[in-house]
Amino acid sequence: MCGISGIVGESCSAERLNAMVEILRHRGPDDEGTWVSPGGKAGLGHDRLSIIDLSEAGHQPMPDAGGRYWIVFNGEVYNYLELRRELVGYPFKSQTDTEVVLAAYIKWGAACLDRFIGMFAFAIWDEQSQTLFAARDRLGVKPFYYHLGQNGELTFASEIKALFASGVPAEPDAVTWASYLGRGLTDYSERTFWKGIQALRGGNALTWRDGQLSIRRWYDLAERVRDFDERPEGVIEQEYEALMTDSVRLRFRSDVPVGINLSGGLDSSVLLGLVHEVKGAENDIKAFTFITGDPAYDELVWARRMLARTRHPSVKCLVTAAEVPDLAQSIQAAQDEPYSGLPTLAYARLFEVAREQGIIVLLDGNGMDEQWAGYDYYAESSHSDQNGSFQASKSLPFRADCLVREFGALAETFESPHPFDDRLRNLQYRDAIFTKIPRAIRFNDRISMRVGCELRDPFLDHRLFELALRQPADRKIREGTHKWMLRKIAKRLAPDRVVGAFKRPLQTPQREWLGGPLKDWATGQIETAITRLNGTWLDGAAVRSAWQKFCAGEHENSFYVWQWISLAMMEIGK
Repeated sequence: MCGISGIVGESCSAERLNAMVEILRHRGPDDEGTWVSPGGKAGLGHDRLSIIDLSEAGHQPMPDAGGRYWIVFNGEVYNYLELRRELVGYPFKSQTDTEVVLAAYIKWGAACLDRFIGMFAFAIWDEQSQTLFAARDRLGVKPFYYHLGQNGELTFASEIKALFASGVPAEPDAVTWASYLGRGLTDYSERTFWKGIQALRGGNALTWRDGQLSIRRWYDLAERVRDFDERPEGVIEQEYEALMTDSVRLRFRSDVPVGINLSGGLDSSVLLGLVHEVKGAENDIKAFTFITGDPAYDELVWARRMLARTRHPSVKCLVTAAEVPDLAQSIQAAQDEPYSGLPTLAYARLFEVAREQGIIVLLDGNGMDEQWAGYDYYAESSHSDQNGSFQASKSLPFRADCLVREFGALAETFESPHPFDDRLRNLQYRDAIFTKIPRAIRFNDRISMRVGCELRDPFLDHRLFELALRQPADRKIREGTHKWMLRKIAKRLAPDRVVGAFKRPLQTPQREWLGGPLKDWATGQIETAITRLNGTWLDGAAVRSAWQKFCAGEHENSFYVWQWISLAMMEIGK
């Protein structure tokens, strides 16, 4: 896990490249490096978090033996040992997966991507053809942002702030902001919250040559799961469990200590059960759980039910209301774009504690709800349409009525593609490619890398997603029970009280804290937000009225309040 950066074009300079590397040091505190091509047309930068082969042989930017190709790589290709055995004859100088990726590209070209199991974003410069090739993993777990200047210069990096450090203007994108504040949309397209800065989508590859940029999709989940899998249920259960086990096994390939995030829900409990099997009953891998001190929200009681079975060391990671103002601003600086609120802060505290205890890699159970229809709205009786839009409720999650009319009119509408004939898989596809998974992986990448921790998601393995999405609906929801087949598999891995428990959203006391101990802080933030862009975005009177009602208890959610706080913390248009 690292930070990558680069500039290709006629005005690449070591000074700009060094500024990008400097600002991404939190992503790679162990080593850093830059390389500028002899002709000055390309420059690559790298910040290294050493995970596999901790020696100097893993230094990046990394060349091939002949010096024609140079790579900067972020992420992990977990099956690198198997691929290395296929690359007979390549003169390897390290034990890293980075060098395997470079060798695979030299041998197979862009087709190498289909062979990788993992999370990655990388760029390879071909000095001979003067061409840059870059790619992002199937679901976009690892980030890649870019800016194409009017002169054809391409600037790219793992985080947006590095593009600013290179000289790209930090101008807010009004359309993105209006879509977020008025419709709650984020991470659904290549557009970011900053004008002229794009996100390479998951499963996409980029090629630059002579100032011309081309982008193509190299992985399409919908095409991979087009037909239903009608094999017997028992066969699917065995195959899926074997894939889960293999996915966890691969993600323990590390030369640094590994831990696990344990919420107490079904998914993380299944993950811990698999860890117990893969690493043996006597392993002492630490399980980290965040808490807020509010028993109405904390999951520790559920986590303890699983830990009573596996007896892994338990580490509690507490976040309090008093810490929120400073922590929220720190997380905002790490994110570069709005994030979800107090749950992200609580999760960030978990990574802080893990790093303090010397744990560099953490496993997480993200991805099962999207695979096995874990959310309530997946059921046919849900009051949502095929695109997941809900009827107006008593308390809106976002407040378009609090925007200045002209600004609100800029908001985009978004309708997810419907590649399938059935509503359920269209919702699952939407959540995996355009909504829930893209948001979660952005938030989680930034808060883990903020303290130099690597987050690994075994259940985001594309093999699991493909097998699960090919299953008929009654294997996902049966007799009102969501995640039906997963629960069957889980009975061998977790206690019955965990397997049979109802779905609990992972939440924090955000409403109670914002309207209570954090009320003064939130009020100040909201007043700041109203003044952003000279008051041309938020309708001050409408916002203040909504905030007063929120504080009086007239609310069902606090998402729109956090949106306003996010606008204040972003410090744009000052």
